[in-house]
Amino acid sequence: DASPVTVADRAAEMAMRKLIEQTFPDHGVFGEEAGYSGAPDASYVWILDPIDGTKSFITGKPLFVTLIALTCEGKPCIGVIDQPVIGERWVGASGHPTTCNGEQVRCDDVEVKLTDAYVFATTPKMFDGSPETRRRFDAMSSACREVLYGCDGFAYGLVASGHADAVCEADLGVYDAAALVPVLEGAGGVITDWQGESLRFDPSILVNPETSGDKLTVLATRNGALHKEALLALE
Repeated sequence: DASPVTVADRAAEMAMRKLIEQTFPDHGVFGEEAGYSGAPDASYVWILDPIDGTKSFITGKPLFVTLIALTCEGKPCIGVIDQPVIGERWVGASGHPTTCNGEQVRCDDVEVKLTDAYVFATTPKMFDGSPETRRRFDAMSSACREVLYGCDGFAYGLVASGHADAVCEADLGVYDAAALVPVLEGAGGVITDWQGESLRFDPSILVNPETSGDKLTVLATRNGALHKEALLALE
């Protein structure tokens, strides 16, 4: 595939990989385009998605983002969501408050019931992988105020800043999800899979091509109460 977006994806990932490998030679790197490189038992692994939202990118819609995560023993400890056109960058790190362009952001200071919640998802097609996935999402979407589509990874930044209430998605790659965890948690939000389990990205999964492509479900909300309510709706 020689489309411009593929060229841009690969060039951006290669540039990031080169910088990481020069600066942190003992770290592993996993990217959407080139897979895993580095020691298979590396304690620290960078997970990269140079352009999350390729359709937004090629159509000029400024909602695509660059996602960068650093994991330690499989747990995301640093996450970056960067939108270069609008100029908004969220940075999350374990044990530290999330910032957007250097200013601390919080999302857990407003109580919202699911019936009043605006929930984002990239596209309705992402729930067509199985009848069960579709059924669960339809149940949740019927319980919330409205589902809004087309925001890609940018939606998670909106939740972290308190502008949106939740994001509910399926069929995500590990490169789509890793950076989101520190950003949401550092802002007071909650992010898990649809079973309520923490998202982990163990090197043993990333190294193996048979498991590195496994798809994830993600539920991110502005606070724990809304998260519990959304999980119940997803059952």
